[in-house]
Amino acid sequence: MTDQNKEILRVSLDELSAVTTDVVPLTTPDDRPAAKSYGNIHEPATPEILAQEKGSIFLKAWIYLGLAGLIGAVVGWGIAEPGFVDDQGHRWGNIWILPLVVTFMCTGFAVAESIVERSARKAAIRIGITLPLGVVLGFILSMLADLIYNIALGICAAAGAQSFHNPAVWIARGLAWAVFGIAGGIVYGIIGRSGRKTSYGALGGALGAAIGGLIFDPISFATHGGVASRAVGFGLLGLATGIAMGLVESALKDRWLYVTSGPLAGKQFILYKPQTNVGRTQNCDIYLFKDPDILPQHATLVQKGGRVHLIADGPVYISGQRVHGSRVLESGSIIQVGRYSFRYQERLRG
Repeated sequence: MTDQNKEILRVSLDELSAVTTDVVPLTTPDDRPAAKSYGNIHEPATPEILAQEKGSIFLKAWIYLGLAGLIGAVVGWGIAEPGFVDDQGHRWGNIWILPLVVTFMCTGFAVAESIVERSARKAAIRIGITLPLGVVLGFILSMLADLIYNIALGICAAAGAQSFHNPAVWIARGLAWAVFGIAGGIVYGIIGRSGRKTSYGALGGALGAAIGGLIFDPISFATHGGVASRAVGFGLLGLATGIAMGLVESALKDRWLYVTSGPLAGKQFILYKPQTNVGRTQNCDIYLFKDPDILPQHATLVQKGGRVHLIADGPVYISGQRVHGSRVLESGSIIQVGRYSFRYQERLRG
């Protein structure tokens, strides 16, 4: 292309003056529209209130303590029975049968809650404490029970009741065996580190063991004595002791948390201690498993001034409102921690 073929573009001053432009005004920060907010990822959204679930009957204290007592007593009997002889023999089984029944019955009570709460660590620690403690208590209380039984038999004989078919003799055995139930309650309270739990357990254990002792002789007559009567009799001793412990503890409780939803729905945690820790580590008094959103130490329940104060270390909601710092609990309050929901209850005072 040559220079002659190029067209020269000429713009006149009149054409330039006719050109218009759209001017975008400058804005200051105060003039800018507000930015849309989509929330902060560090601020958890308020969770939906969990629906109450139907609790398992096996999470009720009188059920799992009854089963624990039954299994423990039968295990103790099973270990000693091969060395036991009838008619007041003196083989090792005759010496060890009652201490072993008491030892394994106490062990069952001590680890029952750990098993229910699925804390293998707590269960192992409690077994290590309970076995030697149960052996010592078993021998001491067996001697005390023999003393009580012989005194009661002497009273029965003086009153003319000399046959084992006489109900007065059954009562004598029941009074003596109440001592074994006291042992179970003492160990249960020691493991729970609570004086009140010890006293409630001892009372319930004494009542249950007394019932077991009361029906031991009738069972012996029905099964014609021997191995079967001892197996059934000691099994019922453990069962009755555990059931009574659970029922007495529940009847006398003052403050407690009932799990309304989550893996432990139906379980109740009685608040005995001045301070109760809640979290996902097995060291916590209330161990909440299978929820990574729960902190190792998530909350603390503190009893002071006749009230229970909830101190939140992680996200805790009461009736859908997040707790910041501390909150005094009212009876009937619904507490949500992760996938768990609790109802706090207090006994009405007249």
